[in-house]
Amino acid sequence: MTTQKGNSEQNMQNDSTVDFHGAAIIDNEGREVPITEEMVKQACEELEEKRQKQ
Repeated sequence: MTTQKGNSEQNMQNDSTVDFHGAAIIDNEGREVPITEEMVKQACEELEEKRQKQ
């Protein structure tokens, strides 16, 4: 997840007009970080892995 945070921060720096569409998380430093499709996919994969282990 650290990698995603780093990538999201890098993307924000590259585009100062990011449209969050209301979907963002707050990082440890209080900044809004847009939730990306990759973040959602990774979260779903992690949930599926946990479900399969049960």
